Amino acid sequence: MTPEVLAAAPGSTDTATVARRVAAARERQLARQGRLNAALDTAQLDEHAQPDAQALGLLQATAARLGWSGRGLHRTLRIARTAADLAGSACVQAAHVAEAVQYRRVLAAHAAPG
Repeated sequence: MTPEVLAAAPGSTDTATVARRVAAARERQLARQGRLNAALDTAQLDEHAQPDAQALGLLQATAARLGWSGRGLHRTLRIARTAADLAGSACVQAAHVAEAVQYRRVLAAHAAPG
């Protein structure tokens, strides 16, 4: 698809709406933990990004299947916590983990030498 077709697609979100969602997510992070998700160390991430049971199962299964290290698992959890914040969710759910996994896989595919 061309950029013009994608931009005209129904359901696309305007920049102002996205900016409001991002600002609200940042405020949630600051209110919850006093800093942005990107600035959390591992212990703080474990404290503030606790996934529900289904999300934890998905995260662990994916990490095992893809051979992630603990660091890779935490990086994905950090992304999932941010996805949850953007969605206005108090906890990390399976949908947020799935979204984070997809982002990681897309970024990894673009970083691979080709």
